[in-house]
Amino acid sequence: MKVIAKEIEMIAWFDKEGIIKPLKFRLETDDEVYKVIKFWRSWLLIKKSMLGNIMYSFKCKSIINNNEKIYELKYEVASSKWILFKI
Repeated sequence: MKVIAKEIEMIAWFDKEGIIKPLKFRLETDDEVYKVIKFWRSWLLIKKSMLGNIMYSFKCKSIINNNEKIYELKYEVASSKWILFKI
């Protein structure tokens, strides 16, 4: 299986408790905006490094090219970057 990891532009909702809800994203190479129609899980990842890089991971579903696609989004707290995995 080919794993794709790309930085994306993201619109997300952060509620008053700090819970993150991904809403829409756009690939840097594409002008189309994709709506997150469902997300199942949100879990905290702490990468094994000297810095203890903290990331949130979301399993999501969107309609892309008229097909339902399941993928993973990760939010890196220190850099405020969103990364799309496997599409």
